[in-house]
Amino acid sequence: MFWVVDNGSSHRRKKAADRLTAAFPNTVLVHTPVHASWLNQVEIFFSVVQRKVVAPHDFTDLAQVGTAQPFQWKFPHSDLDDLLARLDRHTADHPEESSVAPAA
Repeated sequence: MFWVVDNGSSHRRKKAADRLTAAFPNTVLVHTPVHASWLNQVEIFFSVVQRKVVAPHDFTDLAQVGTAQPFQWKFPHSDLDDLLARLDRHTADHPEESSVAPAA
């Protein structure tokens, strides 16, 4: 099982990965890239769930939260192609914002 996390200070170091492995030996801690929040679809998904579905105190105890079921995430190639094309257009329109130096 992979546990996807951002680069927050509470789970950035090796200690966090060791704690997770000690508690759940079949898990691997995976960090999303730094400064790439658009890649963090899991965080975006749960942000929407938190704002639109889950109200404070909806769960009476941690056991209720532990009964979560996996879901099928869908991000088809066509959506990825569209996103990459938009990024290319943005970079072409705003070269001063690009962090990558042009090839020589």
